Amino acid sequence: MGKDVRHVHVPRKRVTARSCLDEIILAMSAIRQASTTPLTLQRAQTDAILALLNLNSPVEPTITGKQGSGAKNTLPTGPPVWKILVLDQQTKDVLATVLRVQDIRDVGVTLHVQLHSTRPPLPDVPAVYFVAPTLANIRRIAEDLQKSLYESFYLNFVEPLPRALLEELASSSAQDGTGESISQLLDQYLSFIAPSPSLFSLLPPPLAQPGTSRPEVPADPRSTYHILNSPSTSDQQVEEEIERVTSGLFSAVVTMGHVPYIRAPRGNAAEMIAKRLDTKIRDALLTASRSTSSSSNLFAQDSTGLSNLQRPLLLILDRNVDLVSVLSHGWTYQALVSDCLDMKLNRVVVTSNDQPKREYDLDSNDFFWQRNAANPFPQVAEEIDIELNKYKQDAAEITRSTGVSNVNDISQLDLSTNAAHLKTAITQLPELTARKATLDTHMNIASALLEHIKSRGLDELFSLEEVIGKQSVASILETLRAPRTDGAFNAIDKLRLVLVFYLSSPDNAISREDINELEKELKAAGADVSAFDYVRRTREISRMTISTSAVSGSQTPNLGSVAGQGGELFKGFSALGNRLAGRLEGGALENLISGVKNFLPTNKLLPVTRLVEALMDSSSASNQSLQETDDYIFLDPRALRHAHAGLPGAAGSSGTTKGRRMAFAEGMVFMVGGAGYVEYGNLEEWANRTGKRVTYGGTDIVDPGGFVQTLQELGKTTA
Repeated sequence: MGKDVRHVHVPRKRVTARSCLDEIILAMSAIRQASTTPLTLQRAQTDAILALLNLNSPVEPTITGKQGSGAKNTLPTGPPVWKILVLDQQTKDVLATVLRVQDIRDVGVTLHVQLHSTRPPLPDVPAVYFVAPTLANIRRIAEDLQKSLYESFYLNFVEPLPRALLEELASSSAQDGTGESISQLLDQYLSFIAPSPSLFSLLPPPLAQPGTSRPEVPADPRSTYHILNSPSTSDQQVEEEIERVTSGLFSAVVTMGHVPYIRAPRGNAAEMIAKRLDTKIRDALLTASRSTSSSSNLFAQDSTGLSNLQRPLLLILDRNVDLVSVLSHGWTYQALVSDCLDMKLNRVVVTSNDQPKREYDLDSNDFFWQRNAANPFPQVAEEIDIELNKYKQDAAEITRSTGVSNVNDISQLDLSTNAAHLKTAITQLPELTARKATLDTHMNIASALLEHIKSRGLDELFSLEEVIGKQSVASILETLRAPRTDGAFNAIDKLRLVLVFYLSSPDNAISREDINELEKELKAAGADVSAFDYVRRTREISRMTISTSAVSGSQTPNLGSVAGQGGELFKGFSALGNRLAGRLEGGALENLISGVKNFLPTNKLLPVTRLVEALMDSSSASNQSLQETDDYIFLDPRALRHAHAGLPGAAGSSGTTKGRRMAFAEGMVFMVGGAGYVEYGNLEEWANRTGKRVTYGGTDIVDPGGFVQTLQELGKTTA
């Protein structure tokens, strides 16, 4: 294995901690590649990771053959340098979300291993480290250097390495005389996970590493929403969480490559994070202006005047601006998967009583997921049928031209007699096989979702919540009390329905007696009403923003002809049932489908989408939304500090007059306290309809059941 000429070797001289530190700092200035703005945050992160794996050398995009998502692969510009990749649990999650094993092999990675595992020495192989900047990781890297496990070390940290840890590494390297082995040391600004092209969440805090002599302080297992809203949280814990969230969001902004205009409501964690982010960006711009090296400019794409006219909006919001979206029952494919199945990163786990656990990966190469994740579930069922018919036609064409009875028999062809058709068949077969595997995945997932819809009555709950503004306490109580022979509502679903109803009602519209009646019914169903108590107390104290205008029920769901299965989209359910009926005994799936109603979501904007519209396209926004957003703080990291003081909407101003309104073609929305798929789908639909480009993210991606549990824990803490 040849030695890479790009290695940065340290000259032989008297080694001290100070000189070793200086050399490491010099190594950190390795060239950061600047390229044109990627279409999505996920693509930008993928390109950055592939460049990292290629020893931070240039990469060039190549369009793949027949991928439905139109994704790009990235290949090294020269022959790959064969290497080993060392990860920790955090960076493993980052890579697993956007890359497959074959992708990292294409850039020369022959083996990937865990940092805190027992690893044999490979002294003739360079190693790329991609880890979190923790004390335990630094000490393990120092051990690897001392043992000379690899030929050379390319150290990459998922977020900036603190000065104290840099000095720790320098001191160890000087003491052991291993400074020459460090070829590169780079901060990568990749501490977020991007499961979809325009969706992201921050990495959780690193956990303690078992077996380390001095492990890290264990990460707080509570969610950001819990930490920021619990009265038991100390000021130091709040401070640490605000700083962690700011650093993660800064990584996402750096990866996108443009300095945004920042807006945020006043008086909550969103404002604190916005101001700290503004400071971080200012510091980065100041550092770049004082440096003679272009590699120190984290926002190189903003170096031209033209890009200043195209700068994006960054809207930072607190989760309490709308709790309905993360509690309601969704009806899109991705919302149902998040609600009903175990979904972590891009892996979906399907469990059933009569079959073993099955796992499926829904990544950027899954053409069906990319096209249909945001679609209503009945439409997804129809699309499965369409794609299956298309697959059958393509498979039949191959078998007809080659003379075999099944596509699986192509390998048995006689090369001498079928040479004319063999090339075509062999070329098409891999794509056809991959497409069939993808369709099988979604047939199985759709089947599992149908079982949940039927057993929990999710179609009825969705339709009821779509017109929640027309409901009364009496109608909700009737729904909770009514016996159901088919698809009985479980305790959590009933609790979510009551929470959505309460949060969607005007202030003081529900009397104390009515609240007692609702709680009584919830307790009778076996629900823990701690979440209801917490939401009610919080609203009474802070007048939590409600979404009445967004869920006023001005429209009704679009029903298909259920009884006769004559609805235009309902045929998708029928077709799916026909193809999956054989997988369930006695045609149970057919019966299951026949009871599912074909609701289509109404065309409405959820609260967060309304706020985004007011800030990105004020001419189309409602007066109410404009009044809300005009008072948001306005931060421009490129402007002179305090240049906007006194301006309406600017930090430090009174905000009593109309705020500054601008038009944006691109934006990023960040939810402090958790993002949800219902909200994401609504925002994405608006962006597609208006031609805007919007990236949506949060401190984490929450499922409704998990968020209810968080509210329950807060209710018990504040009781």
